[in-house]
Amino acid sequence: MIWLRALSFVVAVQFTVIAVIPWLLAGVGPRVPMSFLHLIGMVLLATGSLALLWCNWVFVVQGRGTAAPYDPPRALVAQGLYSYVRNPMYVSAVLIVLGAGLWTGAASLFGYAILLALSYYLFVCYYEEPCLQREFGAAYADYCAGVPRWWPRVAPWGRGRSSPPAT
Repeated sequence: MIWLRALSFVVAVQFTVIAVIPWLLAGVGPRVPMSFLHLIGMVLLATGSLALLWCNWVFVVQGRGTAAPYDPPRALVAQGLYSYVRNPMYVSAVLIVLGAGLWTGAASLFGYAILLALSYYLFVCYYEEPCLQREFGAAYADYCAGVPRWWPRVAPWGRGRSSPPAT
């Protein structure tokens, strides 16, 4: 049943935010010639899409929940991409929209990416992080101390330590 709940959120919300709205916006406003950046856009689209799918899978398998705020993971998810950056789903969504902007040259998508990033920032700071702090307490505080909110670490973080693991 959890897979069905996760899939319904991915289709209803995430797909709308990263595909439907950008598709509608791509036809609005001017186009900017992107030349070779067209290829970088395809790489960002592919990378962001794979990362978003992986994060949803980790939420279900390891967190025993979904990405939906009304059906969150029951366990703190700090594995996979979450050991590099605290919000890989949001970073992935912005990369997807930026990639679409570079691929299509639609200037409207760059504005949408900025709006999306600002919305995610406000949601994370004022809703999500306070909820996670209440839910997971010291474990979440330790995780926040070791893993950056938006810009990925170079080495994965390990639970219980703020520094990268020894090699």
